[in-house]
Amino acid sequence: MRGMMAAPASRVLLVADAVGGVWSYTLDLARGIAERGGDAVLAVLGPPPAEDQREAAAAVPKLRMIETGLPLEWTAETPEALETTGNALAEMAAGSRADIVHLCSPALAAAERFGVPVIGVCHSCLATWWKAVRGGPPPAEFRWRIALTARGCAAVDALIAPTAAFAAATAEAYGLPQAPHVVRNGRQPPRTATSRQASFVFTAGRLWDEGKNLMGLDRAAARLAFPVLAAGSVEGPNGARVALRHVRPLGRLGEAEVRRWLARGPIFVSAARYEPFGLAVLEAAQAGCALVLSDIPSFRELWDGAALFVPPGDDAALAAALAEALRDRALRARLCGAARERAARYDAETMAEGILAIHRQVLQAAAERGSGRKSAA
Repeated sequence: MRGMMAAPASRVLLVADAVGGVWSYTLDLARGIAERGGDAVLAVLGPPPAEDQREAAAAVPKLRMIETGLPLEWTAETPEALETTGNALAEMAAGSRADIVHLCSPALAAAERFGVPVIGVCHSCLATWWKAVRGGPPPAEFRWRIALTARGCAAVDALIAPTAAFAAATAEAYGLPQAPHVVRNGRQPPRTATSRQASFVFTAGRLWDEGKNLMGLDRAAARLAFPVLAAGSVEGPNGARVALRHVRPLGRLGEAEVRRWLARGPIFVSAARYEPFGLAVLEAAQAGCALVLSDIPSFRELWDGAALFVPPGDDAALAAALAEALRDRALRARLCGAARERAARYDAETMAEGILAIHRQVLQAAAERGSGRKSAA
């Protein structure tokens, strides 16, 4: 009946990778689904999860995980390979009797029509990455992937982005008639925030990703008299690699290990040129760390007034801001408090409710379309 609120999906096919923050996002969403009476099937694309990631997934109620080994849009070597991924996901949706499909990239919907409503999440994309990091016309190996993402954006029932800044960038990149829905990412905070102020700088994420600008941070670290530590892999599944001379790489760390480093109270830094949201920044803020961030639209939207900002690509300014934050204890205390207070806006519960509200809207629209077809018959 028109105007009635659709029930939440009883089963969701979640599609994710285990390479970066999408993994944490997906598990938090799966918990939200379970808490509201539903269950989820998690199809993992790309490289297999690490053992700690498997354990984290196993701890989520009513979640069944399938490791597919299928390529992502940025690791697929041909359009046909990505079409194979889409076909397999459609079969998985049917076989698991999913009510709705929640994709980690709209490109996965480009070549396949699913039999149920589909949500495409704009966590990042090659078109916006290229514009922010390189500029100019993208290369051929990017162009076909960008074209598939455009087709996927047109095919899904709804798009979601984690910030208004990235929603606007996505709409511009693909000529969308309207920007994606904005549901900010969230994480469950630790029980207590740190009150310590350690004398080192910390960052975390996909260090190999040129958009994270680890080379800029490495050059800034050469100007500093205190250690700069980085958690994450220096080599990506697409062959990208970063060689660090002054930043100390810690390798890939599990979520619990990262939280232990943050609990020591370092200055957290992100020198990113491209970051649609930045879950590592949020986790640092929740832990009570002071933030030093590049002044890009998404960070400014989320953390304005709660961080020190530096122009992206200005290594000297980055080094100066880090030195100031470490030297001025009163400034650092204000930054810690402001970051922790702002982070309270971005919790996992609010994120799940926002996403599942869009699921309900899409399911309601699908039910009304089905009712209209029956009436016409």
